[in-house]
Amino acid sequence: MDDPARNLGRNLRLLRTARGVSQAQIAHAAGIPRATWSNLESGGANPTLTVLAAAAAALGVSLEELLASPRTEARLHPRDSLPVRRPGNASVRKLLPDPVPGTDIERMELPPGGRFTGVPHTPGTREYLTCEAGTLEVTVAGEVLLAAPGDVIAFRGDLRHAYHNPGAGVAIGYSVVVLAGA
Repeated sequence: MDDPARNLGRNLRLLRTARGVSQAQIAHAAGIPRATWSNLESGGANPTLTVLAAAAAALGVSLEELLASPRTEARLHPRDSLPVRRPGNASVRKLLPDPVPGTDIERMELPPGGRFTGVPHTPGTREYLTCEAGTLEVTVAGEVLLAAPGDVIAFRGDLRHAYHNPGAGVAIGYSVVVLAGA
């Protein structure tokens, strides 16, 4: 069973040292006494919600991140561990193992002649498609745009859109969707 106080202490220490600040500096930024911060980092404190919120705000993280089991410094996520969906004959894989609030980042692979229709996102959403290999054709609200390797197509993600590989080889692209309000 996780020990929330110990998790809090370790996470506070890791986050503070990663930012290169002293206990006094971060305590000042949080508006709490340095002794209180030191007690939090010791893993033996039982802080109020107000103190936790102040610590999270000073470090720029969520309360969940402060209380969660500490993560390892680095972790390999094998390709097969990332979620994949297969619209039509395409393969669309999440590029990151952890969610990035307000953002969706995926790798698309379309065989020659491959195509699929995207689902319009919430109003105000922007999408950026970078072509890595082959040729990608994106149709947005009836307008057809063609991307070669290195090209980026930026468009309103809340409009009807579709992807197509008109080339003879595999096409690979990266889609970054920035949701409205993010």
